[in-house]
Amino acid sequence: MVDIHVKNLTKFFVIGENLLEDLSFEVQEGECVAILGRNGCGKTTLFKILTGQMDYDSGEVYINPHKRIGLISQIPNFPSGYTVDDVLRSAFADLMSVKRKMEQLESMMGADVSQEQLREYDNLSNRFQSGGGYEMDVDVDKVCNGLGIPFEQRSQFFSSLSGGEKTRVNLARLLLEKTDILLLDEPTNHLDLRSVEWLEGYINTFKGTVLAISHDRYFIDRIAKRVIEIVDGHAEFYSGNYSFYINEKQARFDLQMKQYEQEQAKLKQLGYTVERMKGWGINNRTLYRRAMSIQHRMERIKKTERPKTEKTMKATFGEKDFSGDVVFRTKGLSKGFGERTLFQDVNLNVESGERIAILGDNGTGKSTFIKCLIGEEACAGKIQFGPTVKWGYLPQIIHFSHPERSLYDTMLYEKNCTPQVARDRLGTFLFQGEDVFKEVKNLSGGEQSRLRLCMLMDEKINLLILDEPTNHLDIASREWIEAAIEEFEGVLLFVSHDRYFIEKFAERIWLLEDGTIRDFSCGYTKYRSILEHEAMTAPVVTSVPKPKKEKVKGGTKETEKLIRRLEREIEKQEAFIAEFDAKIEAAASDYQELTRLLAEKDEAESALLELMEQWESAQENVM
Repeated sequence: MVDIHVKNLTKFFVIGENLLEDLSFEVQEGECVAILGRNGCGKTTLFKILTGQMDYDSGEVYINPHKRIGLISQIPNFPSGYTVDDVLRSAFADLMSVKRKMEQLESMMGADVSQEQLREYDNLSNRFQSGGGYEMDVDVDKVCNGLGIPFEQRSQFFSSLSGGEKTRVNLARLLLEKTDILLLDEPTNHLDLRSVEWLEGYINTFKGTVLAISHDRYFIDRIAKRVIEIVDGHAEFYSGNYSFYINEKQARFDLQMKQYEQEQAKLKQLGYTVERMKGWGINNRTLYRRAMSIQHRMERIKKTERPKTEKTMKATFGEKDFSGDVVFRTKGLSKGFGERTLFQDVNLNVESGERIAILGDNGTGKSTFIKCLIGEEACAGKIQFGPTVKWGYLPQIIHFSHPERSLYDTMLYEKNCTPQVARDRLGTFLFQGEDVFKEVKNLSGGEQSRLRLCMLMDEKINLLILDEPTNHLDIASREWIEAAIEEFEGVLLFVSHDRYFIEKFAERIWLLEDGTIRDFSCGYTKYRSILEHEAMTAPVVTSVPKPKKEKVKGGTKETEKLIRRLEREIEKQEAFIAEFDAKIEAAASDYQELTRLLAEKDEAESALLELMEQWESAQENVM
């Protein structure tokens, strides 16, 4: 069954320049498809058209009318007083409406309850149960913990959150709505590694249809079964994940280039023959007619277009010679804010040539650790750099002191270079023609990163520090940065959630969690296997003890003793269950711990139910 059908879709914003042109594709029920393409090629516009947020100029768009479609792209507006929990529970609007009706009926039903009220209440109760009403709290806890939404944040006003936090909450709301067709526009941009892995697991077990726009190559590899690339407004199809797409795209390029070169060689040879025969045919009409026949045949030949090659940046870092072994070392490094400790007593040595990734969940202090190293944040402990070390730093949030200046003026003033050198350096980073006169404040996030890198690469450095260098960049831009870093022979220290980038460069990993930094002298693949092995060999927590089932020995006195004993046991069990609420709240950011606690609470509640049944049975014996 087809869930999405697009035929000859055309959309333009400027007459004569089509963003999407005769775009056609189908998505079958249950498929997971990645939508790829350069920034600005029309991917987000396509999603807005699919959800009806934007009109189109021609073509056909069909969405299965029996399916619910959900888009995580822009953040919807919610009432000003809405908390995060209100936003999350708006996913259960229908169930909450049923619950309110049930509560109204409960307040109306007294001693003279009518059969009609009982029937209505019974119908509502069945709807609430079959719709998962009694699992709402568990579902919210699971999704929030999977996406790293802390329990304490759920009571905050939604309007007070950062853009990244709002995106994360909105994604959680969409997942809780249990839509049939998910449209995900860069869903991993504001997620840490743990949350991205959880989302991958969710998508891989999701029974519905998924269309995902993403520049996260590792993410596409894990979830996509098919790739649609938008190139010049048209769709190109690849029947596999990202790894398949890369190999197939190169194979198609090579084949097209080979066909083009063979055709050009043949046309060149025929052209040479035509010219010679024309010369000979001045006095020989037969040869001349043959030459014209060959020329007409050349014109009728269907010519293969020369495959387009991506413009690439040919830029390298200006490296400074390094003498010595130790690049920097830390001793007793500690940092906290108020009562919260980010890290303490950190002792690390870094030697020449190392490539180190700093990993950890959002909010653990990775960026703060880097700022402590370069002196932007005060901290306790000692940091000692080698005497010839010069570092360059690319922050996560790019800031320019004069955003009103053009790119060209920014290079002239801040790098103190000649006009020709400024144009040459900008051109190396694909800022060409009139683009160099754009104001810096009007650049996209990816373009600002590219400009900052352009300025950074001119400096002679031997320690390169990067904080989320691939954020907001399309795949081509990520590959440009990777190509430049591959040529860099100094020390590389970076924070990233881009697993493709981490796997490519990290030879040593620092994991920041629980206020400490664990040092792994290995790459990302081995690091993951170490963590998986540790999780498998972790001690198993013993299950909640079940109370022993009491047997009535006979006699009224014995039964009354049993009832009193059961009542004490019930009180203890109720108190025991009440303790779980605080534990569950404390474990809100630990998905595995929360799952264990919820299971234990269910087991304890079952034990309480068993005690209650024994108490009721004993009461009947007394009566």
